[in-house]
Amino acid sequence: MAVSFPGGPAPAPGPDQPLALLSACHGRIARQCATLSRLAGHLPEHGSDASAQSAAASLLRYFETAAVHHHEDEEEDLFPALIEAMAGSDAVCLHALVQGLKADHRRLAALWEPLRGALAEIAAGMPASLTPAQAREFAEAYAGHIRREEDELLPLAARLIADDVLADIGRAMRARRGGGAA
Repeated sequence: MAVSFPGGPAPAPGPDQPLALLSACHGRIARQCATLSRLAGHLPEHGSDASAQSAAASLLRYFETAAVHHHEDEEEDLFPALIEAMAGSDAVCLHALVQGLKADHRRLAALWEPLRGALAEIAAGMPASLTPAQAREFAEAYAGHIRREEDELLPLAARLIADDVLADIGRAMRARRGGGAA
């Protein structure tokens, strides 16, 4: 059993706790969005200096791997399991929630595309256009999406999805990441 000290970092959840892992990922996404915003503010004065290059490379790595896996975890495993668990209940509301979250994923992917190109240029030390407005729009879209998942999706999933199904979701999450955790 891990010991946690007040004020210290809590142990990261693993795939054996898939809902906690998804929630922890939301915190990492928020931190990456904050880095993106700081980078957009840094560029006008400092350009694609070593700090900007490092931040851009880190953002690219995160949003091209972990964030993609997070959306796959939800769309391929969590959403179908939740819909299956709702059989006979008020599935119309749940279907609307899931469809709305999938639409959010598509919107976030569309907002990411121009950022990806700019970050690749910055990571390579080239001048690039990354405006605070672009960073803010992406961060705000993610923040709203995360709020909806934290407030609506994850509590429903915790209440409705059976433990054995959650274990299956955790195994799928682990496999998606090549055997490791997020």
